[in-house]
Amino acid sequence: MPTLLLIDIQNDFLPGGALPVADGDAVVPIANRLIASGKFDEILATQDWHPAGHGSFASEHPGKRPGEVIDLHGLPQVLWPDHCVQNTGGACFAPGLLTRPIRRIFQKGTDPAIDSYSGLFDNGRRKSTGLADYLRARGTREVCVCGLATDYCVKFTALDARREGFDVTLIVDACRGIDLSPGDIDRAIDEMRAAGVRVVTSEQMS
Repeated sequence: MPTLLLIDIQNDFLPGGALPVADGDAVVPIANRLIASGKFDEILATQDWHPAGHGSFASEHPGKRPGEVIDLHGLPQVLWPDHCVQNTGGACFAPGLLTRPIRRIFQKGTDPAIDSYSGLFDNGRRKSTGLADYLRARGTREVCVCGLATDYCVKFTALDARREGFDVTLIVDACRGIDLSPGDIDRAIDEMRAAGVRVVTSEQMS
């Protein structure tokens, strides 16, 4: 059976959070149905876990605003509001999410000098979170991905998993995106498809 990866279903990405994804809370009941379905070998989660003063925060760059792009240590970096700061309520998983079945949590974005959209590597692919090695050690060949946000952390996790040789399925209705530039969500889904990611709905998982 495949492994289910829950990507960053955290308070700061829900409506009312520091970096809200429109309709982000709608993924929670769908994720819960998937978790309880018995169709997965195990449930894993990623968690954005930034130290205060992270370099991706617009507040760290005087005169810059969220949404602007800068060079951060040699990589293009979208600036974001302060979000998912370690040991704050915003970094906690969404209320109502079935967290007890989650076997392991992989934290990312912990280095203040570089952002980490993917659940497998930072944005420069310089450091691993250990997720790919964990999956290999478990003998996992297929992962199903859902969560927040489609056009950032979900997309980069799916693409990195494909690069690492895993079969990847995107459960598209269990994701929501940011669409910083209109069309970003559709372009992200197209990019994942082009990389060999299978795109399905939660109903098609039955």
